[in-house]
Amino acid sequence: MKALQRYLVSAAVASLSLTGGTIGFSLLGGSAALAAEPTTVERHPAMESLSSAFREIGKNVEPSVVSIQVHKKMEMPPGMRRRLPSPFEDPQFRHFFDPNGEGDPQAQPDEDGPAGEQVGTGSGFIIEVSGNVGYIVTNNHVAGGATELEITLHDGRVIKNGKVVGTDPKTDLALIKIEADKLKPMAWGDSKLLQKGDWVLAFGSPMEFVGSMTHGIVSALHRSNLNIIRQGYENFIQVDAPITPGNSGGPLVNTAGEVIGINTAIASVTGGFQGIGFAIPSELAKPIVETLKTKGKVTRGWLGVSIASVNLPDVKKLAEHLGYKASSGVFVQEVFPNTPAYKILHHDDIIVKMDGKEMDDSDALRGRIATLTPGTEVTMTIFRSGREMDVKIMLGNQPEDLASINQPGGPKGDKGSSAQVPEAMGMRLAPASPELLRRFGLPEDSTGALVASVAPRSLAGKAGLRTGDLITEVNGKSVTSDEEARGAINGGDLKKGVRLYVMSRNMQRSILLQSDTPKEK
Repeated sequence: MKALQRYLVSAAVASLSLTGGTIGFSLLGGSAALAAEPTTVERHPAMESLSSAFREIGKNVEPSVVSIQVHKKMEMPPGMRRRLPSPFEDPQFRHFFDPNGEGDPQAQPDEDGPAGEQVGTGSGFIIEVSGNVGYIVTNNHVAGGATELEITLHDGRVIKNGKVVGTDPKTDLALIKIEADKLKPMAWGDSKLLQKGDWVLAFGSPMEFVGSMTHGIVSALHRSNLNIIRQGYENFIQVDAPITPGNSGGPLVNTAGEVIGINTAIASVTGGFQGIGFAIPSELAKPIVETLKTKGKVTRGWLGVSIASVNLPDVKKLAEHLGYKASSGVFVQEVFPNTPAYKILHHDDIIVKMDGKEMDDSDALRGRIATLTPGTEVTMTIFRSGREMDVKIMLGNQPEDLASINQPGGPKGDKGSSAQVPEAMGMRLAPASPELLRRFGLPEDSTGALVASVAPRSLAGKAGLRTGDLITEVNGKSVTSDEEARGAINGGDLKKGVRLYVMSRNMQRSILLQSDTPKEK
């Protein structure tokens, strides 16, 4: 019996021990784990080297980066303030500037400034120091129009004597001057040396968190035609380094800690960073900053033409119709009256070279002209009437508002003949009466054939004709009425293409009517 009791007690203890052990493992496993030796991963030399490099860059760059609080006057109802309207026509593109230091774009009661004043935060960096005077680079959309500036330095000092030296809206750059001691400048780097995949680091004050640093890679180079800067010059570096409101004007640096870009905009559906940021390259920014420092503003050379790249599909068709075989060059769409190019260049000319250097596309030509001062004489190699020729043009001074010169007008040619336009082309022509010309915003003394309607999927619609266009030339010869236009178009060969020169409210352009009929083999 005692043996049995001893057996039962032993069995019970064993069972309790087993159960208790299981419960104890489950509940006390954390304690057991805490008591165990921690697991570590040996630092990889390459990763440690990269971290060390980032730390070193941060230590060298951050003392030159500043936060900028900007006060601007706004015409709006008393007691209200709101975020600056974005200059982007496409809402997916947004600046990194943070007006009011907040994310809400709606108007709010003005609690910390006079009525009609807007307060915003941005970033900048010190690029030059002379004694106690420092020059800070930032964006025009940050500092342009500022009535008051407060600059917060890396060490916490707040400088209230900041003054805008000059701005350049066409590159979205601005230069500020401050007076303080112990200022540290940054060095320019060469953005032309950048390649896709290079490491870059972005600095600034996102959401007013002063001294922030992010990293990423160069996603693409030479991004243009984004309509980020109205009537401006776009040649952006695309990066994936995280950037958010407040970063505007901050430096984008290479792994040597040199400035190779200025943070300017993001592409975003939500308004927050989504992996696509844009920075102005140093090769564009550096000469602009130097000019702002010495002259306070930028003056640029100017031709007075509307242009398009030959490598665009529709433009290439027009060029081929004129007998031009190359895939590069710049197509002259319109020559504005009373400008340097007027009566020297003609619409449908193709600019092949300038001063002996090939002009691959319209961006190359615009960029080159913009670097030259007014009064500079240039030699244009152009393709006209089936051959190349050289013409000389003295550059003018580019107007502040380029849209103001986009007035209809230009040279005319010879007259055409008379017949009927097939309705199959999908357009209906009407006489250019004064009433219709006024309705479509055209000069009342204009002559030609007014496009009264265009069927959307017709040959004319696909070619780009729109209701309200005025046809003034057909295949290089002027037409003064709808009857002349009908005859000239009908007399052309749609398989080879019929070239129209048309005038609209704000521009003139060439259009090629061409049949979709497959070519015979």
